[in-house]
Amino acid sequence: MSEIVDEINRLHREVGTRQVAAGEARTVLLRRTYDADVADVWDAVTSPERIGRWFLPVSGEFKVGGRYQLEGNAGGEILECAAPARLRVSWLFGPEPGFSEVEVRLAPEGEGRTVFELEHVSVVPEEFWGQFGPGAVGVGWDLMSLGLGMHLAGGGMSKEEAAAWQTSPEAKALMSRSGQAWGDAYAASGADAEVVAATTDATIRFYTGA
Repeated sequence: MSEIVDEINRLHREVGTRQVAAGEARTVLLRRTYDADVADVWDAVTSPERIGRWFLPVSGEFKVGGRYQLEGNAGGEILECAAPARLRVSWLFGPEPGFSEVEVRLAPEGEGRTVFELEHVSVVPEEFWGQFGPGAVGVGWDLMSLGLGMHLAGGGMSKEEAAAWQTSPEAKALMSRSGQAWGDAYAASGADAEVVAATTDATIRFYTGA
């Protein structure tokens, strides 16, 4: 496997539940360490110009209470922004998104290293969760963490390069490994083995087209 696929092994994943005002929410959490200081990572995840270089173009009013919109993806409200440690936003997509929030937490780890943690908390329709499990969003967040890591290391892909890479054997290998890793995290949360196997397979097939 190439170095880019091995990036998946740098991630720690957890799957759980949490009670919110809207009911029982599903949670997915990923954690990894970047070779960059906290100030740089914070700037990369909060600067509109930099977000567009490693994730997606974003527009909006970038302050607490302001609204943002990622091009062709989620939008919502900026709920908390405590530099350089915590950013929390609502994460809404589609005509009836329901409750969905994403929180990013940063902490220094020694000299020039940062622990990055992202938690997505969402009330998910049972039929959707029953079909795909945590990998439906988890694989996407893994790809996001890969893009951020490449950006922090001084690299990255153009929009055209990224679009071409998405259908490459390397990308499919990465998404397959990511889907399996989220299946392992789902199993570790206590999910039934047959459910884990079915949802993991559905997730991998969705992302790879296999």
